[in-house]
Amino acid sequence: MPGPHLVSSLLKRWTAGTLHYRISRQHLPYYLDAFTFRFNRRTSRARGMLFYRLLQQAVDTDPHPLKELIGG
Repeated sequence: MPGPHLVSSLLKRWTAGTLHYRISRQHLPYYLDAFTFRFNRRTSRARGMLFYRLLQQAVDTDPHPLKELIGG
């Protein structure tokens, strides 16, 4: 099962290096979106297209004030 092992090892390395093992349940969907973007970018031939899609998604979503993001 090389596929699941690759994903789990990359996720573990990413949480250690980027998040320093500090993962909150509240922000988990955002963490997983960022990880998915990085994982998909690894083998893509058209990296610019992935960035373009990320910008498209950012423009299509509603703005979220900081108070809403941190639950204040």
